[in-house]
Amino acid sequence: MACCQPLHQGTPAPDAERLMRARYSAYALKMPEYILETWHQDTRPESLTQADLQGIKWLKLEVLAHQQRDDTHAEVHFVATYQSAKQKKSSMTEHSQFERINGQWLYCGQVEK
Repeated sequence: MACCQPLHQGTPAPDAERLMRARYSAYALKMPEYILETWHQDTRPESLTQADLQGIKWLKLEVLAHQQRDDTHAEVHFVATYQSAKQKKSSMTEHSQFERINGQWLYCGQVEK
């Protein structure tokens, strides 16, 4: 997660995959401010707190695909493995959309199917 530290400190992600990795580590490190800052304003929640991030231990991120559609749009398909309190390991798969605005990649949400 040290590889994401420059991004967590304000360096813009060079591409959507690096932003996805930095956001994953921000969830693991319980960094709600970074998560909100890198979430597109049209889709982000009004708030996210430390308490919202408690109870889940993030174990592994596997990026399955990264597709740069054009200069300002990209998609990342990933699997994240986690463990919640008193439960076995679980995983979630997401195909996410990203948009670059003013040189900064932002997470928009899941690709609509």
